[in-house]
Amino acid sequence: MAELPDENHVTELRNTVVDQLKEGGWITSPGVEAAMRRVPRHLAVPEVSLDDAYSTYNAVVTQEDADGVHTSSVSAPQIQAMQLEQADIKPGDHVLEIGTNGPNAAYIAELSGAAGQVSTVDIDPAPAERARRFLASTGYTDVNVVVADGEYGVPDHAPYDAIVVTVGAWDIPPAWTDQLKEGGRLVVPLRINGLTRTYAFVKQDGELTATSAHVCGFVAMRGDGAHNAQQFTLPGDDGVTLRFDDGVPVVPQLLTGALDTRRVETWTGVTVASNEKIGTLQMYVATMVPGYCNMFIDPDLATGKIGPTNLNFSLVAVDGPNFAYVVVRRSDDRKSAEFGVHAFGPDGEGAAHRLADAIRTWGKDHRGGPDPRIAVYPAGTADDRISGDRIIDKHHRRISITWPVVP
Repeated sequence: MAELPDENHVTELRNTVVDQLKEGGWITSPGVEAAMRRVPRHLAVPEVSLDDAYSTYNAVVTQEDADGVHTSSVSAPQIQAMQLEQADIKPGDHVLEIGTNGPNAAYIAELSGAAGQVSTVDIDPAPAERARRFLASTGYTDVNVVVADGEYGVPDHAPYDAIVVTVGAWDIPPAWTDQLKEGGRLVVPLRINGLTRTYAFVKQDGELTATSAHVCGFVAMRGDGAHNAQQFTLPGDDGVTLRFDDGVPVVPQLLTGALDTRRVETWTGVTVASNEKIGTLQMYVATMVPGYCNMFIDPDLATGKIGPTNLNFSLVAVDGPNFAYVVVRRSDDRKSAEFGVHAFGPDGEGAAHRLADAIRTWGKDHRGGPDPRIAVYPAGTADDRISGDRIIDKHHRRISITWPVVP
């Protein structure tokens, strides 16, 4: 029989996590602090060490498919605290969690209190059963654990004051707003052109307006809400893959021969410090540059024609038979780096300058500022009812994106 952990040690680990999250600004409310100090999350993942169970910034993967793709996990405490603060759950609230494993539902139960109601749903019986065991063993027996496709919510316990989605979603299905009260909060890791942010939306007159956004990563949604990005190998280089999250804007054959053209190189004059956050640059290019996609390079197969990007992400713009991608060159002291663009195609010069101009616009108007304002409308909403710099259409929703200019 395994030796039971020392409860004082467990409490110390839990308090250390909460202290770190408070210091980092991820926990800002007394309710979330109290809930995370109380719930024994390690009991949900007995297969890992206590240090792993109470790792502040790391998730615990609890299930993989045959290809090694993560299909279920217990999110890192930092991610859970972030979403709980976004959800702003009050005593007496009725709350739905989509995607389950136990601890997060317990945190929500702590926040909603005896007068509240919590339901948690998962399409997979295995994590649902894991959650059920954990909640029963820790005394959260009033939480409703449901096995169903979260795409359709849980109508039996609706309407909800808050819906917290803990799986990565590409779209927002109608059920999530239909089952949300007017003025209710929807917290969802929403993917826009391959970039995921956990957004806190407020429902107003059937529409959703984001009040906050944070960079995050989640196990992808399964079932009817699953969405696979489209991708193709760049003609002429088996080691380069272009991946489009919101539809391929060109016929791949248009890029045939692009790599046989001269590589155009241009530099933007936009320089960032080595520790400067540039998440808004990624988002700006992804949302404002037509033909945006991500590029993945297999060094064992690549021809070498695509120059090194020196980035841990590859921002690409495809424009008919042309494509351009962002590169950086670091200063000699490694304390700063300048963004540049490489491009191929019959109009490589134009493609390079269009992408470079977008980076310059970010540097002048949006650098150091917030993520864009996001509003979500039902599919079919007329353009004249939507304001914003860009509209991205998904199956169920039209997403309006507005970039505020930094003074």
